[in-house]
Amino acid sequence: MYAAEINRTQPACLLLLIDHSTSMSAPWADTGTTKAGQLALAVNRLLGNAVLLCSKGDDRVYDYFEVGILGYGRGVEPILHGSSPHRPLLPISELAVNPKRVDQVARKVPDGAGGVVEVMMPVPVWVDSVADGWTPMVAAVEAAEQIVVDWCARHEQSFPPIVVNVTDGESTDGDPRDAAKRVQNTGTADGNTLLFNLHLSSGARNPATFPATAADLPDQFATMLFEMSSPLPPSMLDAASGLGYEVQPGSRGFLYNAEATVMIEFLDIGTRAVTPTGLRELTAGPGAMR
Repeated sequence: MYAAEINRTQPACLLLLIDHSTSMSAPWADTGTTKAGQLALAVNRLLGNAVLLCSKGDDRVYDYFEVGILGYGRGVEPILHGSSPHRPLLPISELAVNPKRVDQVARKVPDGAGGVVEVMMPVPVWVDSVADGWTPMVAAVEAAEQIVVDWCARHEQSFPPIVVNVTDGESTDGDPRDAAKRVQNTGTADGNTLLFNLHLSSGARNPATFPATAADLPDQFATMLFEMSSPLPPSMLDAASGLGYEVQPGSRGFLYNAEATVMIEFLDIGTRAVTPTGLRELTAGPGAMR
């Protein structure tokens, strides 16, 4: 299980659920930005990396997976540029040629003489920072269920979908665990859909990273998110271990009170583990991601 070959006829599926509640406008630790702003940066970086992983070193981008993003705050809706309620998932090749815009961002790069120099680099943007509304997590997970059910019906032999829920607060429309279980009960011939959860906080207090039990979690909300999270399959256990995280069989795809750098690596694990060369690049260590 969780061993299906990823190719253009058997693509993988990545679906992100992003909390757009008003509380996401709070500053995030020492990042210098809000939680919503830092998350948007991380997601755009994730998509940019995904395009590179699916390319062959030229202008061709191969559709090794499809991606969708649902924002939930004032309702639940697809927010990935180019997507729609009738077409919530897009092939990665379409993302590559259709960003919302391309920003010029200052980056420090080696100058060839042992120092660094600041240069302006183009950075594609597919999603913007939003923080406005409540936290209708139940509705978001239910919307994800329908998307993955439809996708699995069309890709019965593919690696099962990966759904990542990113939030900073408790659900405002009820307990999402039943909806989460229904998502996890969907899947393909290769295994059940993987649902992971990533919790952001304004500080880095009592973090939990890929726990195998709920015994040391700080509160009931953390326990709820843990119970909503799938165990990491072997390829992702290897990926997390390759990045230096302490994992064991039964470790779940769950982060609580995550730091910004950990959030970026967590999001990268899914995309890199389900592309043909991604796992090898990932397990080379953190330097391979920079």
